[in-house]
Amino acid sequence: MAKPTANADEPLLIKRYASRRLYNTETSDYVTLEDIAGFIRTGRDVKIVDLKSGDDLTRQYLLQIVAEHESRGESVLPIAVLNDLVRSYTTQAQSVVPDFLAASFEMLKQGQSKMMDNMAAMNPMATMPGFEAMRAQQEAFFKAMTGGMGGQWSGPTGDETEIAEDAAPAEELDEIKRQLAELQSKLSKM
Repeated sequence: MAKPTANADEPLLIKRYASRRLYNTETSDYVTLEDIAGFIRTGRDVKIVDLKSGDDLTRQYLLQIVAEHESRGESVLPIAVLNDLVRSYTTQAQSVVPDFLAASFEMLKQGQSKMMDNMAAMNPMATMPGFEAMRAQQEAFFKAMTGGMGGQWSGPTGDETEIAEDAAPAEELDEIKRQLAELQSKLSKM
């Protein structure tokens, strides 16, 4: 896939030739629908026009990209939403639907952006419910498995923990197994 080189603030101009081939005007090469989808995924808008007539074909090709992803099982749109979209073409709601969808997707983008910012600002594993218990279980399990070998182990937080020289008693192993099963149960419910 060729990378666009011009101003990324402007839509990437793609021309459709009579042969139905798509031509990237920035890189002077032919592109596929998957290439166009890749440009869009990286944040670049595209504009697809018919070379001869000058008609804007962007909507048609974007819908084709969505249809191809949906047909490959990469379903994003629930059947109920698709039904409502079809209905909106034959009702007075048609004028409201595009604005509603645009606003909904903008809210989704903003929410995802805020979530990613929050995750980057903190260690997401440290805030996961049961993380401390899981770390303690890992340390105890490691102590039990390496009993008699000595050495150091650096846990998930980077704290170095001295390994016990003798093996953990059977009761401690049973407790670890119980706690691990409990944690697995909690994680499967999340």
